[in-house]
Amino acid sequence: MSLSLRWIGHPAAWVVLCAAVLAIALTCAVAREFRVADNQPADYPTVQALEFMANMVKERTSRRHWIRVFHSSQLGEEEQTLQQTHAGVIDIVRTTVAPMGSLVPAAKVLSLPFLFRSFEHLHHVLDQSLGKEILASFEPYGFVGLTFYDAGARSIYNRVRPVRSLADVKGLRIRVQQSEVMTNMMRALGAEPIALPYGQVATAISTKLIDGAENTWPSYVTSNHYKVAPYYSLTEHTMSPAVLVMSSRAWEGLSSEDRDIFREAAEKSRIYMREIWAAREDRSREQARAAGNIIIADIDRAPFENAMSGIYAKVMTDDGVRQLIERIRQVH
Repeated sequence: MSLSLRWIGHPAAWVVLCAAVLAIALTCAVAREFRVADNQPADYPTVQALEFMANMVKERTSRRHWIRVFHSSQLGEEEQTLQQTHAGVIDIVRTTVAPMGSLVPAAKVLSLPFLFRSFEHLHHVLDQSLGKEILASFEPYGFVGLTFYDAGARSIYNRVRPVRSLADVKGLRIRVQQSEVMTNMMRALGAEPIALPYGQVATAISTKLIDGAENTWPSYVTSNHYKVAPYYSLTEHTMSPAVLVMSSRAWEGLSSEDRDIFREAAEKSRIYMREIWAAREDRSREQARAAGNIIIADIDRAPFENAMSGIYAKVMTDDGVRQLIERIRQVH
């Protein structure tokens, strides 16, 4: 005991003790809960992927950090949560790229119609160095890009008639995301674009405020849109990904080691999400068929693609956007 007391009284011992106390204090100061927002329900593949990421972060940081997943638009609709993440009110958000296009130029490119030739093409772009460059390009705009999630192919559905040609689209009031690109796309097809929050679409179709919308198979069924809009036309006009981003403010509060943990957890969640996404698409498609919905596959896509020439001409006046489009098209 006396030896121990003499050691504590030594100046060097106080240096060691103070350093240890400071290290503990700093660890406690940065330990925190991170809030992540998603507009889909709890059993949706993106939400399940976020839970997967949350578990990995909790385990890798020995419960020092934890992620709380808010699904079903609990923190607001997609555009609201994106704005809150930009402001640092929400830490992380999973969003489709279309509404992010007003903030980040690269996101606008990824939401362009008929840009990706197939899902293989999409994955080759996002999974390689070009995908990492695109994620890195978010940082000057207040976001840290963590990873991309699959979001399927978006197609037009409505309550009025089958859509097989541009003539069938003409005059339909179609809900679009709050995105300049999506609004211009629908207008170029001859429809009347109406921007509405995702959570209001089913009611808007039921009350005939709009005629239909455009989305993926899982969203079409999960949201119950298939119950009020029985005609689903496989236009597959976009194959844009979803993206997982963190606010710069939350990112800056992480140590270098913790940043690596968050990035790795996000990347692992991407792989997990991709595995369960395909199965969810198949189930959704079969559920719509079983309900008697009419699926229109015999579509002449060439006129739809040709109608986008004005949109591409406008966005490609920006040299950076034009170069990114060309690089994406060159990927095989």
